[in-house]
Amino acid sequence: MVEIATGERPASKALDEIIREAKRLEESTLYSMKGHHVASNGWSNRNLWLGLPVVVISALVGATTFSQYAETYPALKVVAGLLSVAVAVLSGITTFLNPNDKESAHLSAAHGFDKLNNDARLFWSVDCWQEASDVVLTSQLKELVERKNELNSNSPQIPGWAYRRAKAGIIAGEAKFEVDNPAAPAALLHQAAAPADKRG
Repeated sequence: MVEIATGERPASKALDEIIREAKRLEESTLYSMKGHHVASNGWSNRNLWLGLPVVVISALVGATTFSQYAETYPALKVVAGLLSVAVAVLSGITTFLNPNDKESAHLSAAHGFDKLNNDARLFWSVDCWQEASDVVLTSQLKELVERKNELNSNSPQIPGWAYRRAKAGIIAGEAKFEVDNPAAPAALLHQAAAPADKRG
């Protein structure tokens, strides 16, 4: 019987372990990516919650201070003073928390983990089945792991609430692709490969 070559390398114990480790890396980076996205969104909301009142209250202070009734009604000066204190407090909180920078830092980390997540998935699902030796694949895997270590070192810590929300989203299926669903209709799986209808 003639054996037909498929172009794929045969599985080995070393290859199995390389793939398992790459899948662990993919899973880990998925949680990190989602956690940083949730944290970034949370800081974006805080920035809005703190920034918008400062703008509105500052406008009210200005309107109250320069109102034609300010001299007639001394209570307006008291209100303007209280609003000025509120603006100062909110501005101080915003400066202390720095939500804009924290949002940017988490978003940048999320993008880095997203790229690494994609690279890890491509590595174990495609690259590991090419002609490269186990030694070469191990070296490539170590490079991916080193990238993860660098991202961990340079990224802000994911808050507990963001991690829990990200984990709940992953468990709920937010990170799944329809193509990976075994119950997906065959027509859906081949939809992307089907040629576009050129008729007008």
